[in-house]
Amino acid sequence: MTVAQPEVAQLPDTSLVSKPSSLWATTLRRFLKRRSALVGMGILSTLILLAIFAPVIAPYDPTQVLIGIEDVRKRTAPCIHLLGCPLDQPQHLMGIDGNVRDQLSRVIYGTRYSLFIGFTTVGFAIIVGIILGAVAGYLGGWVDNVIMRVMDVLLAFPSLLLAIAIVAVLGPGLENALLAIGIVSIPAYARVMRSSVLSVKVTEYIEASKALGAGPLRILIGSVLPNAITPLIVQGTLGIATAILDAAALSFLGLGAQPPTPEWGTMLGSERNQVFTAPHLVFFPGLAIMITVLAFNLLGDGLRDALDPRLSSGGTGQA
Repeated sequence: MTVAQPEVAQLPDTSLVSKPSSLWATTLRRFLKRRSALVGMGILSTLILLAIFAPVIAPYDPTQVLIGIEDVRKRTAPCIHLLGCPLDQPQHLMGIDGNVRDQLSRVIYGTRYSLFIGFTTVGFAIIVGIILGAVAGYLGGWVDNVIMRVMDVLLAFPSLLLAIAIVAVLGPGLENALLAIGIVSIPAYARVMRSSVLSVKVTEYIEASKALGAGPLRILIGSVLPNAITPLIVQGTLGIATAILDAAALSFLGLGAQPPTPEWGTMLGSERNQVFTAPHLVFFPGLAIMITVLAFNLLGDGLRDALDPRLSSGGTGQA
């Protein structure tokens, strides 16, 4: 008589079970489905490469005087081919400016200044905005009222006009323009941060941290900020485009970067009187500003869609 062997339960094949994706992997997957975001990322990557390798790519020094003053009138010759420079200057693809400098080299070097302006001003505004918004939202009470009323006062003024007023007090210059743009950008980030902190601090895991005896500073830095900072990523990306436009406007008015700095707004301001006689001198810097701002806007829209939890089912891939 044979004894029946007990059946051994078969465990499921775990190799066929897909592991849950992390938040960042899911966000990246959603981002890569946005064609407009990929276009913005491609343009921004190209601009970063131009900024890094400007000394290699630019054919001339951006402040170098190329020819004698008697030949300056050549730049106002009719634009008789696609790139806008007269046929007697084929080596200068974007022509030469009023101070006899190669326009292409100045546009390429201008990429450095615009990206530096955008990242610096927004970085400063985000850091200060995070501190003010987090403190106001977490502590509440009179601290919240004081901080947010100051932010409301700043928001009551148009940002560009307030930046002009600050630079007028501090004096013209690129550094003062950066500081002014950073100051007028703080309220937007502080309000976003405060709103995020208010929604995060009432969640169950924050209450559990309090019950376990964690101090306010530890809860704020360790639990609240990491979960409240996501909206600032999108806000900061879109804010870089605004900062670049404001810096160009200040430079156009003579309050930002000063000549001979190859900054796009300064280039527009220097050649604004030649818009009819030599339109290519204002067209190419303006086009560079437009492309840079477009790249950051497309990137910001893609990040917003990718980080939106309501789109967890995946995107359609449409722009």
